[in-house]
Amino acid sequence: MENQVSSPITPGGRWQPSPGHAPFVIAVIGLALIMVWLTDMGQNALTAQMTIADPRRFPWDLFSTFPGRVDALSATLAGGEVWRLITPDFLHFSWTHLIFNAVMLWFLGSQIEWIDGRARLIALFVVSSLASNVLQYLVSGPLFGGLSGVVYGILGYCWLSQRRRPRFQFPPALVTFALAWMVIGFTPLPEWLGLGSMANEAHLGGFVAGLAMALVMPLNKKSPTQR
Repeated sequence: MENQVSSPITPGGRWQPSPGHAPFVIAVIGLALIMVWLTDMGQNALTAQMTIADPRRFPWDLFSTFPGRVDALSATLAGGEVWRLITPDFLHFSWTHLIFNAVMLWFLGSQIEWIDGRARLIALFVVSSLASNVLQYLVSGPLFGGLSGVVYGILGYCWLSQRRRPRFQFPPALVTFALAWMVIGFTPLPEWLGLGSMANEAHLGGFVAGLAMALVMPLNKKSPTQR
């Protein structure tokens, strides 16, 4: 196994791709920004159209049990509202949450898009979204949102795939910090600190999905400089 990347990953020798090298990442961040404005940071009626199941359509006590949540999701999907499996990604309820997710998505997602290809990143985005959103919903109900599950999916993919063939640039401590933060999220500490409730299952579901994608998807044999 190689110990380092032997050639620069972008033209000009930069290790971080430019916006022109990662249009999908830019589009996702741009859409998240637009939806923050359109939903008034998750405060208006449009928000309910983006949750995984519309809390206005079903009795709220239905979401208090696991079978009830399954029934509401089944009815939602049977009605053709499949987009709801993805749209919670674009709901954010604070600027801090959005900025952190956008920075992490750009930092790692742009490298995946340039090095492993846009199709690979889109597949990772979809699988991480589905895993994180469905798991979070089944545990807590529809009132959640954010790109954190996708970010954890991308981080899991980069970490494990990097062990198979080093090519991404990120500090190893980033994975340690992210995992520690995920564990802390399952404790009362964030609420004690005034950070509110965290979508812990979304983080876990996204991370596991990213690991699975790193295991099952073949490595791209082309280097970025060959594109």
